[in-house]
Amino acid sequence: MSDLLPVRVHKTRSRATPGGMDPRDVIGDRVLPFKHRKPSWFKVPAPGGERYRDLSGLIASEDLHTVCQEAACPNIGECWERGTATFMILGDTCTRRCGFCHVSTGKPTWNDPLEPARVARSIAKMGLRHAVITSVDRDDLPDYGSSVWAALVRQIRRQAPDCKIELLTPDFRGEEMPLAKVIAERPDVFNHNVEVVPRLYPVARRGSKFERSLRVLRNAREMGEGEVVTKSGLMVGLGESFEEMIDTLGQLRDNGVSVITVGQYLRPTANHLPIVRYWHPEEFKQLEERGMAMGFSHVAAGPLVRSSYHADQHIPQPDGGNGPLRADAPAPGALPITTFDPARTPVAA
Repeated sequence: MSDLLPVRVHKTRSRATPGGMDPRDVIGDRVLPFKHRKPSWFKVPAPGGERYRDLSGLIASEDLHTVCQEAACPNIGECWERGTATFMILGDTCTRRCGFCHVSTGKPTWNDPLEPARVARSIAKMGLRHAVITSVDRDDLPDYGSSVWAALVRQIRRQAPDCKIELLTPDFRGEEMPLAKVIAERPDVFNHNVEVVPRLYPVARRGSKFERSLRVLRNAREMGEGEVVTKSGLMVGLGESFEEMIDTLGQLRDNGVSVITVGQYLRPTANHLPIVRYWHPEEFKQLEERGMAMGFSHVAAGPLVRSSYHADQHIPQPDGGNGPLRADAPAPGALPITTFDPARTPVAA
């Protein structure tokens, strides 16, 4: 009788085998081992400068999360030395389990109702002229966290009125009302990353749909009525072809996206999707040229490019300058200065 009982096959939750599937069925057999030598163009200085330490202390004192830390971004040293960071709201635990992402996944706990005010206060203290905020997916919340996003924009407008606001949001499950609540606050930039070409969604973005992400971007542009710049980002290195990338860029442009970023996927751990190959800087340059020819207002493509990397350069800024800090910005931890003279020459961070 026992021989007739069904055998339960354990499906591992490793991100390298999403849903128990073999990713090589999608990305191919020719993948790089986890431990291998990266190309020379990935060498970056180790973080640890004075501004890096000051910003690290400020973020820790406010009990904030940054995607720079959670996603193990290779640009953390450079960006924090420039005095900028990408804040991550709604906790540090995501309800989805993308095969490339280093952010923790599981069942989130509670939300801090004062988080929007605390993030805005930190942005004001840092004197940012362009702030980027992202979040984990919160499919467990009735509005997917959209009310927190809206409150955050209001708080930044109140505490740091000179600062441009860029939101890098989840897809809100494709529902229009949560998105409308966020766009109604008129952030300067609405960013939602499609991450990979459509063919790779089953292995890289389980729980998400490429067509749904396109719809979110299209709706955001229409709801913004010309006042909100729409932006998206892609990764390479998971077996996509150059032609697939060009086709995906074309679909994004057709849906109203005006700013695009493209960077190289770097495998965080052995439990994440393997890398198929590293794209050469010349290939990124070709993508950039083709994207600009399609009509994008800005294309940033390179091995270490990420969505928020030099984000202040992706849209026009009222004061120009060499970095995200206002010319009259206080040092980290000081009270914000509310007056601003656009004629002053910004100080390079």
